[in-house]
Amino acid sequence: MPGRFESRDAIRAHQLRALQRLMERVLASNRFYQRKFRDCGLIDSLEGFFERAPFTTKQELVDDQTAEPPYGTNLTSPIAQYTRFHQTSGTTSAPLRWLDTQESWVWMLGNWHEIMVASGVRPGDRLFFAFSFGPFIGFWLAFETAVRLGTLCLPGGGMSSAARARTIVDNEITVLCCTPTYALRLAEVAAEEKLPGSKVKRLLVAGEPGGSVPATRARIQQAWPGAEVFDHHGMTEVGPVTYQCPEHPGVLHVLDGSYIAEVIEPGSGKQIAPGGTGELVLTNLGRTGSPLLRYRTGDLVKPIMCSCGRSETALEGGILGRVDDMTIVRGVNLYPSAVEQIIWNAPGIAEYQVRISTSRALSEVVVTVEPSPECADANALAKALENAFQSTLALRVAVTVAPPGSLPRFEMKARRWTKE
Repeated sequence: MPGRFESRDAIRAHQLRALQRLMERVLASNRFYQRKFRDCGLIDSLEGFFERAPFTTKQELVDDQTAEPPYGTNLTSPIAQYTRFHQTSGTTSAPLRWLDTQESWVWMLGNWHEIMVASGVRPGDRLFFAFSFGPFIGFWLAFETAVRLGTLCLPGGGMSSAARARTIVDNEITVLCCTPTYALRLAEVAAEEKLPGSKVKRLLVAGEPGGSVPATRARIQQAWPGAEVFDHHGMTEVGPVTYQCPEHPGVLHVLDGSYIAEVIEPGSGKQIAPGGTGELVLTNLGRTGSPLLRYRTGDLVKPIMCSCGRSETALEGGILGRVDDMTIVRGVNLYPSAVEQIIWNAPGIAEYQVRISTSRALSEVVVTVEPSPECADANALAKALENAFQSTLALRVAVTVAPPGSLPRFEMKARRWTKE
């Protein structure tokens, strides 16, 4: 269960034992890690693991699958023992194909169970999964976990947004699973369809930083009266990783019993101390069939000591963004989560886009907002946002206004940022 370790020492002792078991199995048959860890030597401490074990990057995995298609060499078991196939979205590079044995799948279901229990999902709840059926791993894991937990599970694949909104109301859904952006979109559609209020009391969100951004959380909870937002995150390559701190929304705890988490400087690879911002590196301790050791996730996080009393790794603000998304504009580190906080704090906005232009000597930021129907003065809204960016970030940001209904809506991960 989340928070089951009494101290950091207990966590580290558990992680070392699990790591040694994992490496013994992996290095016996996994050709990918046999090559990478050839000169690593005996791992008898976590410190030794951090010092001698090389990082694993997504590009290495892409190159490996390109060289030996279709699945590459990061397979610990014979191919006949694999029962699950999933694939990454391919938003930052070529899609990765990912296989799992039944053993690894059950391990990930256990992690998802911890997330659901921490969020308050219980037998008797009715869960709606506002995702399409496809190779996206999160839907399949969450759905099967919820079934095993004893909830009534309704899949939302192949439906329009209007049909999904009506299904939520008609079936008295109590828990909605989707991205933060799509939670807002479904509420918008429900209003357009003039549907009565829902019975939703929890929204399990992931896929974007918004679930741990205070202004986004507040906006979602306002759109779904009486419901609470619970954030978490995971990746196709590593599985479900974090759950929201029950005492401090906006903080994510790593499931340290299942992962070794590190936070490093993206450039140097050096460890980041609590309070700093760096790239999250993960080692999954039980996904033996397709393991990842010291995997550079590309996610930006800020590790802290959480005051809730849990010993597990805590990440303030959840996932702050991607290493590739962090932009330095006139000496200011610009994170997507910080921009979203400012935008959603302003009333009267239906949707937004951010454009970063690097064609000149100094990078320029332009934010385009689409006013919501209740916005009485779009020009005043744009001016207020420009002032908010200046006062909060000490950065001049141009804000333009788009016609109603002109900006795209998203069902899965929103793609609001462009660089040119």
